[in-house]
Amino acid sequence: MPPSPQSPIFQPTWESLKNFVIPDWYQDAKFGIFIHWGAYSVPAFGNEWYPRNMYIQGTREFEHHRKTYGDQSKFGYKDLIAQFKGEKFDPEQWIDLFKQAGAKYIVPVAEHHDGFPMYDSALSRWTAVKMGPRRDVIGELAMAARNQGIIFGLSSHRIEHWWFMNGGKQFESDVQNPEYEDLYGPAAPGPRWEVDPAAWDSNDWQPRPHAKFLDDWYARCIELVDKYHPQVIYFDWWIRQIVAAPYLQRFAAYYYNKGIEWGNGVAIDFKLDSFPEGTAVFDIERGQLDAIRPQFWQICTSVSKNSWGYIADHDYKTTPPILHDLIDAVSKNGSVLLNVGPRADGTIPEAEQEMLREIGRWLAVNGEAIYGSRPFTVYGEGPTQVAAGGFSDSKRPEFTGSDVRFSTNGGHIYAILLGYPPNGEIAIQALGTQRSLPSAIQRIDLLGSSTPVQWTQTADALKVTLPPSSGAPAYTLKITT
Repeated sequence: MPPSPQSPIFQPTWESLKNFVIPDWYQDAKFGIFIHWGAYSVPAFGNEWYPRNMYIQGTREFEHHRKTYGDQSKFGYKDLIAQFKGEKFDPEQWIDLFKQAGAKYIVPVAEHHDGFPMYDSALSRWTAVKMGPRRDVIGELAMAARNQGIIFGLSSHRIEHWWFMNGGKQFESDVQNPEYEDLYGPAAPGPRWEVDPAAWDSNDWQPRPHAKFLDDWYARCIELVDKYHPQVIYFDWWIRQIVAAPYLQRFAAYYYNKGIEWGNGVAIDFKLDSFPEGTAVFDIERGQLDAIRPQFWQICTSVSKNSWGYIADHDYKTTPPILHDLIDAVSKNGSVLLNVGPRADGTIPEAEQEMLREIGRWLAVNGEAIYGSRPFTVYGEGPTQVAAGGFSDSKRPEFTGSDVRFSTNGGHIYAILLGYPPNGEIAIQALGTQRSLPSAIQRIDLLGSSTPVQWTQTADALKVTLPPSSGAPAYTLKITT
């Protein structure tokens, strides 16, 4: 029997929260879809920080807004919400696409820094249910996902709203109109994005949020849990500040206890050092690790190099580097949460759809090396060096056919080549006979191919000759011992 709410398992202390266990479903899923969709998709300019930058004098967004919509005192962000219709939003189509991509969980943004909830909130009059699309986007996605066997999660970026609109207080704008304070406020003095959050000392961020704002943040988080029963909740970086810690403890205890009550494994995603090790799932934004992490972790990244939300001039990635990041993360005990940004009308751009389908086609053949897998004794080998840390996924060298990543599943070892090796031949040093393999290699198959693989094993390496290249972004050797 699940414990009653009167006798919770978790208490709001870091010590108690270290009893958190990462759910099996999360460690098995490996691949999820992040969704940034909001009124910031209407201008389709800059990135999803348009609501902030349109009020910061001297930015491209500030000038674009004035030229396109007029003075910010007469046409502000609230007026973009009125143009955010989502008339073609079809949650079942979205989920069908994500299933084609091979995703096992989704994390739509419930509320971004702009302070506009995409769900049915009783705590704000500015919601997607009451204006704009006039639909409970989060509720509809939750139902569609569960109908198709996809794990449902969501993200909250509400805490960043404390300072997000503060540029509008530096000149005449509608941010200063008391009638709209419940949308734009507090618009407090705070950080600029030019400050590197990874190097941030919380004592430098003044003034810190007051109790009224943090109480509201907490209430909104509880509302999301109670209404939508998400199995993962993602928080952005600003929860790291010191005054948020007691609220994080209270929320995590409440949410983890709800997971026990529901009989579902739940988890919180965090960045930097917002949570102590062992109390939640560590997430790296647009970055990687250079070694196997004992605790399961996650990369969040986007199909676009320059935006999470929809813009007209995306600098898109290509599919192979995205897949390679997924394979690299899995080899190091991680997962990838890949973002797409729908247009204001609710359609997902065709280029993003095709990338997702390409990923899905590869996973349909090679998924046994990904889903449900666990790391090998080493993550891989090869010439391409990966630097650990965030905001590096568009800066690393491209992987090659000489780079190998390992995983294990069902008693098999999988060696995934991140491209076709030179002349179709590769020597994998980690699988030589002098290494500590569970037992002797009996058989090697190339997933997706019926052509036998030629191989020999020496003390120094496993030498493999592949069939002719199929043009795939990666090749998986299934090794039976």
